Amino acid sequence: MAGSGARLWPRRGRAPVEGVPPSTGTRSGGRAPALVRWLGFALDAVLPPHCLTCDAPVDVQGSLCGACFATLSFVTAPHCARCGVPFPHAGTGPLCPACEGRPPAFEAARAALRYDAGARRLILPFKHADRTEIAGPLARHMAHAGAALLARAEVVVPVPLHCRRLLSRRYNQAALLSGWLARQAGLPHLPDLLRWSRPTPPLGERGAAERAALLDGAFAVSRRGAARVAGRRVLLVDDVMTSGATAESCARALLAAGAGAVDVLAAARVPDPRLEAPR
Repeated sequence: MAGSGARLWPRRGRAPVEGVPPSTGTRSGGRAPALVRWLGFALDAVLPPHCLTCDAPVDVQGSLCGACFATLSFVTAPHCARCGVPFPHAGTGPLCPACEGRPPAFEAARAALRYDAGARRLILPFKHADRTEIAGPLARHMAHAGAALLARAEVVVPVPLHCRRLLSRRYNQAALLSGWLARQAGLPHLPDLLRWSRPTPPLGERGAAERAALLDGAFAVSRRGAARVAGRRVLLVDDVMTSGATAESCARALLAAGAGAVDVLAAARVPDPRLEAPR
């Protein structure tokens, strides 16, 4: 397995109808849609669809039941126009204090979900329990939240997974998401463009400033890879955006390699506790 590339088929569990491995930047061939539909009908006949997070029956493969869907909190306005962090109430903005004080290297970031209990029921199994079939449904929500970013993107790049973690997990969840998004948008997908240039300690519960210091200069683009993003607008994809330090470090590496601009799209966004209204 090379670099941070993604394994595109789950080892256990069923792939949804959209589970045919996405291409890395070419539009689907003429027979592919018919094959996908046929596989979907066959799977549904043998194994009736169930909710992604519980055993409740559903009508469509790779979907949530009504009760589980109701637990999801989508990131909608108001939010920071730059980093996309949700605001607790209207009248705040357009920028959060962090972006006002120090604008990030990326131009805009958006996320589909608030990272709360509902989102964790999807994302944690996706990251840690080999539930790679969740990539498609998450990517659909991301495509809706980041429609404007996808419309102006020229190439899609995932946040890389460190080689040690990739060896233990055997797939990069960000690359699975970016592969789906690139395929749906008909954009080039470069899953191995970014790489870790040095190891970092676990970020865990570290604060924003400490995360930024630890991740400064932690990513790089090869000379060969730089030619593929020179002058192009890159859409950087990740599963969870916490403080924005990872996206910032990746964006700086891409811009240093010659990228024209960088936007960020994540499946979920951790709210900034400094902005949340007191209980």
